[in-house]
Amino acid sequence: MKLWEQFDRIVVFDTETTGIDYGRDRIIEIGAVSLEGGAETGGMDLFLRLPEGRRLDPFIVNLTGITEERLEAEGVEDREAARAFADLLEGAERSLIAAYNAQFDLNFLFRLLQPQGLAGVLKKPRFLDAMTVYKDRRDYPHKLENAIAAYHLEDRAVNSHRAIDDARAAALLLEAMAEERDDLERYIDLFGTHPKYGVSGRRIASVTYRPQPYDRARPLYERT
Repeated sequence: MKLWEQFDRIVVFDTETTGIDYGRDRIIEIGAVSLEGGAETGGMDLFLRLPEGRRLDPFIVNLTGITEERLEAEGVEDREAARAFADLLEGAERSLIAAYNAQFDLNFLFRLLQPQGLAGVLKKPRFLDAMTVYKDRRDYPHKLENAIAAYHLEDRAVNSHRAIDDARAAALLLEAMAEERDDLERYIDLFGTHPKYGVSGRRIASVTYRPQPYDRARPLYERT
């Protein structure tokens, strides 16, 4: 995979949240795998406690299987979770952060790190959105479970809506897409957006955003 020519470490992560509004909702689970040379060398999987008086929507409980009781019993405070993620990037001169639908997860990650004074760890790494790549390769639908099926990864990956499972699935998907066509480095800091609704959430200063209708013949990095 050509990405390893540019990066010493790739951190693939995922979040489960109380909802989709990064300004109002919050992370309830963050999972990540740290890769070096294609091998998993570290990772994290943490639940985060809810603030006092905050409740989980039944939809989120049904989707993820995460309950308020589990968060209370096993969850950590925001500071511990933020520090654990920052530690995954420690010591890497050239690092890449990747996720499936990275715009969503990075918005929530920033909101986790910023109050702890750790948002600076996001300044040095580059970013890769696996969903942007997948949208260039396959027609709708574009959920992670669809990508897993399209690349025949069902025996090794599952879209369980649990952060660590989905992070590992995204890492396997990146490998599979690179085997199909090794151009992932062309998508670094390039995120596809909805052609009608545009960017969802807060823009990331280092990322270029382009509308992304499905067009297998002309990948996003060749469009202006």
